Amino acid sequence: MNPISSSQLLDALRWRYATKKFDAAKKIPAETWSVLEESLVLTPSSFGAQPWKFFVVKNPVLRERLVSASWGQNQVVEASYLVVFAFKQNLDEAHIDRYMASTAETRGVTTESLAPFKKVIMGSLDGARAKGLLDVWQSRQIYIALGQFMASAALLGVDTCPMEGLDPAKYDEILGLTGTGYTTLCACPAGYRSADDKYATTPKVRFPISEVITHL
Repeated sequence: MNPISSSQLLDALRWRYATKKFDAAKKIPAETWSVLEESLVLTPSSFGAQPWKFFVVKNPVLRERLVSASWGQNQVVEASYLVVFAFKQNLDEAHIDRYMASTAETRGVTTESLAPFKKVIMGSLDGARAKGLLDVWQSRQIYIALGQFMASAALLGVDTCPMEGLDPAKYDEILGLTGTGYTTLCACPAGYRSADDKYATTPKVRFPISEVITHL
């Protein structure tokens, strides 16, 4: 692997902003979008359990319906793509068994050899469940995926806008997620900024590094 330069990374992160207005006529090339989908798949998660699904909403009718469930934010329909981030509620043994089977196949080992690993995972899940924190824990995993997606997009010159300003229950209803065990947490339109989005050139406001990072 040939790493990008430090300046390339910082340039991409400084260029990125929460895009308020997308150019609806400008579409993300299929090859670029394929890479961004792969970036979602490659997101790390606790124990590697991947307690999520990412819904790429292409249907224009669905996207129009989602505007009202997004507090009227038109990025939902203007952007080239819309990704809805959903997490697995009440993460259960069936999901972990599927993960163990995938691990065994990928690494060429037996599922029996993974029994100690599964025991550790289930112990952690059951402990969180007993405290009523299981869904809170798993929902936090989504933000890792969101961050990875946004950073990857910026490195490819693609604009994004993270959105928590939405009605999760309404999203679930519109997208048919109700009763599936998955529920919406946030969404992220992706595409290219409009030339008249004033926020594209608005300076970022960040506290000084000396106030944010402490060396101990």
